[in-house]
Amino acid sequence: MPSSKKEQRSGQDSVKMDDAGVGVAGRETEADEPRDARVVRELLRSMGVGEGEYEPRVLHQFLELCYRYVVDILSDAQVYAEHAGKNNIDPDDVRLAIQSKINLSFSQPPPREVLLELARTRNKTPLPKTIAPPGSIPLPPEQDTLVSPNYQLLIPKKHLAQIEETEEDEDALYSETNQVQPS
Repeated sequence: MPSSKKEQRSGQDSVKMDDAGVGVAGRETEADEPRDARVVRELLRSMGVGEGEYEPRVLHQFLELCYRYVVDILSDAQVYAEHAGKNNIDPDDVRLAIQSKINLSFSQPPPREVLLELARTRNKTPLPKTIAPPGSIPLPPEQDTLVSPNYQLLIPKKHLAQIEETEEDEDALYSETNQVQPS
């Protein structure tokens, strides 16, 4: 389709030139975008995210994420194919790589019945009774809070005697070395 405007490409942005040779800066038109960028833009549009609701770099970040994911999957599939003694990757290797990536990335929640049984057993134990004056906030007992001390310092007596002997020996040694010698 002939046009009187010339375009010069510079990175991801294009500069349109009018008949007088004056440049008009603008972003790439959808026809100039790579196919993958158009797909990501259409996915965002289908999810109800309009063109002006996100920064342009979001598109590039999604593309980078997609490319990295595909490279990870294909490199895992290559490892699986080599382990199986095959020269080429086949769809089964790719399926296995995707499944292993899903198993590591996402975990399935336990079945509803298991969660209900766990809730029943947990809820059988009554909450501790609190005695709080009217109008105040009822707090749990001191032993059930995270701010109470949960440790005790106890030094065994035998260990204390050894520490005292060591200190006495060090004091005697210090006093002997610091005595002034008559000259």
